[in-house]
Amino acid sequence: MDIFASIRRNSLGLGIFAVVTAGIIATTHQLTKQTIADNIVQAQLAAFNEILPTDRYNNELYKAVVTLEADALLGSDEPHHAYLAKMDGKVTAVIFETTAPGGYNGNLELLVAIDKDGIVTGSRIISHKETPGLGDKVDVKKSPWVHSFVGTFLGENSEKQWQVKKDGGKFDQFTGATITPRAVVRAVKNTLTYFDQNKDSLLQR
Repeated sequence: MDIFASIRRNSLGLGIFAVVTAGIIATTHQLTKQTIADNIVQAQLAAFNEILPTDRYNNELYKAVVTLEADALLGSDEPHHAYLAKMDGKVTAVIFETTAPGGYNGNLELLVAIDKDGIVTGSRIISHKETPGLGDKVDVKKSPWVHSFVGTFLGENSEKQWQVKKDGGKFDQFTGATITPRAVVRAVKNTLTYFDQNKDSLLQR
């Protein structure tokens, strides 16, 4: 009987402990939920403002999001998001989430900002698995290489220009690592092509 009584006491104690722990976790989650959400928004806005000047828009950019249907030009068979920068209600630029397949160690995820005239105002690599010291130079924290896209656009000689120098284009590659910059150049060019093909519908939103 003492054994059964001990088991009941221990079970009750464990049950109370579980309820209290769950309550603490739930309370902590509720208290920090808004802070986490605010931090995510601030990080997103910081990334946006690095590639698109703040004087180009006056809307809440992170809220002006649209979902784009899967398109090969955006690099995958999954839908992508785009953010519409507006000045007094008129679209002045679009920030695309896009994918660069074919990196040395897999896909790279990018943000590409394109103004209403089809000119890149900036781009950033937001996710990659490239080799440290080689392919990771596409990351702005490692090198300024990604700034080379600022001011670029599709032109008459786009096929030739939109390649790394090793392939006859105008973009630098990295010593010992051509595959990764080649993939990023292709992705930015494809995003520009997507914008060009869908410009009317994007700017009228």
